[in-house]
Amino acid sequence: MNEPRFDPDKVPSPSYVVDLGYLHANALKLKEVQDRTHCKILLALKGYACYSTFPFLKDYLAGICASSVSEALLGDEFFGKEVHAYSPAYSDQDIEELMPLVGHISFNSFSQWERYKKKFKNSQISCGLRINPEYSELKYPLYDPSGMGSRLGITLEHFQGKDLQGLEGLHFHSLCEQNSDTLERTLEVLEKKFGPALFQMKWVNFGGGHHITREDYDIDRLCRIITSFQEKYQVQVYLEPGEAVGLNTGYLVGTVLDILENKGKVAMLDLSATCHMPDVLEMPYRPHLYGADHPGIKAHTYRLGGLSCLAGDMIGDYSFDHPLQIGDKLVFDDMAHYTMVKTTTFNGVRLPAITIFDPASSSIQVVKEFGYLEYKSRLS
Repeated sequence: MNEPRFDPDKVPSPSYVVDLGYLHANALKLKEVQDRTHCKILLALKGYACYSTFPFLKDYLAGICASSVSEALLGDEFFGKEVHAYSPAYSDQDIEELMPLVGHISFNSFSQWERYKKKFKNSQISCGLRINPEYSELKYPLYDPSGMGSRLGITLEHFQGKDLQGLEGLHFHSLCEQNSDTLERTLEVLEKKFGPALFQMKWVNFGGGHHITREDYDIDRLCRIITSFQEKYQVQVYLEPGEAVGLNTGYLVGTVLDILENKGKVAMLDLSATCHMPDVLEMPYRPHLYGADHPGIKAHTYRLGGLSCLAGDMIGDYSFDHPLQIGDKLVFDDMAHYTMVKTTTFNGVRLPAITIFDPASSSIQVVKEFGYLEYKSRLS
């Protein structure tokens, strides 16, 4: 966890705050991997898409990967480098809109490839397939792309014997918040199953889930793995982390609006788990809160309640050294990734502002605030 270096009283509430200094440290680690291995690292917009920081990040990363036309448009407009696309399924309209934007595109099935390959025959776009090694070490079924019956990627059973003419790459994604030892074991399975096809490719995309910027991540092992793989198969390796880019670079600031009693104290916030930090409920997990501990560790314990009317909109139970007061500011850690990209306006709850903190100048810039129009524009 990185300590917040800004004054929470000087940012809007609620507000996401991205620390450019911590973002820079992550970018340097990712660039180190690229420099040492000559792989290319893409920013996965599904995890981190705070485009006000793209002019900074594009100096360190090779481009972006998009899971939709909207993400491809955003990456093309604000990142301006390589744009890769993958979706579990494309419509005719998706393909027409993506073709002017992307340099690489991966298909989730042979049926989708067969349907659209004629459109790419005379283009400069490099086409690939997503494969499923059917190997996973994940603890969370919701985030396991290689789990039983997964709809993501082609399994060996449905890959063998297929015509690969016109295809230049393979793409797999089996990791989530994992270290390079898991990647190494995954590649052992992948090579046993898809080895002959790998020799026919120009590039292989290792997908995301690589926690490269985590403190205990084994970067040396990752570099050895990538270098060995590229030399063996004579391919360009791509990685597309989203979480690793934004990991421990951002915060979510909120305010205590009310305190009530119901078999314990409940502090109502101007935040919402379901609207502003949905992984808290989906994974689920208990986010770190500065100045607080697990319930009962400190003298005063509160259940932190969200602003929506969803009964389960609870952030968690926390204890504090002192009683909370209405108006107190709370700062949640690691809120840059899979937050801004997943927010909703359920109940008309307003979205948090987006704020940038630059430690070099101690300056705070509110780059976006939201109101009624964001709610209205999604409806008709």
